[in-house]
Amino acid sequence: MKLYNFFRSSASFRVRIALEVKGLPYDYQSVQLAKTEHLAPGYASRMGDALVPALQTDEGHLLTQSMAIIEYLDETHPQPPLLPADALARARVRALAQMVACEIHPLNNLRVLKYLKHQLQVTDAAKDAWYAHWVRNGLEAFERQLALLEGERVAAGLAPSRLCWGDTPTLADCCLVPQIFNGRRFNVDMDGLPRTMAAFDACMQLPAFQRAQPSSCPDAES
Repeated sequence: MKLYNFFRSSASFRVRIALEVKGLPYDYQSVQLAKTEHLAPGYASRMGDALVPALQTDEGHLLTQSMAIIEYLDETHPQPPLLPADALARARVRALAQMVACEIHPLNNLRVLKYLKHQLQVTDAAKDAWYAHWVRNGLEAFERQLALLEGERVAAGLAPSRLCWGDTPTLADCCLVPQIFNGRRFNVDMDGLPRTMAAFDACMQLPAFQRAQPSSCPDAES
């Protein structure tokens, strides 16, 4: 498989985590967003959205959108699973993942920040304030949701979660960890988020997450 991605892209980071958790080898294809390589005809003509990540399967199929790619990997390489076997638990994990991928990330990705600065001509301080507000707001909601889910687990007689849901990585962890990395890069306040940061710290103890992190990528210094 080939993964077209950028080391700082949160969505790309999600897919790298999934690949590493599952122990799947892949060919790292760097697409430098900062140099607008994703808009070059050779790349953009193959991807309808001209974004990263994109996964080329062993059969030559091109897949886009990180959440779809991760669920494809989970269906085609089911061990270890990134979604629980129970339907209710799967819904809980998907909801956590979507809180990041659908609520937080779209408001603070590179395209939005560039538009704020260049088209709307907001100051760097205003742009950074926008970023910090929406990331912090979203993570506070994530923290509240983790607390509610922990109460549900206790009521059901389940063991406390060490990660976002249980003790093994799920789709939710694939989404949370890159968002924390990104937030820290922009100096977002992470205080007062004990469950969220405990899940992040537990994930980062795992070799798969360490191998997937931006500093481990071959294009990290480009």
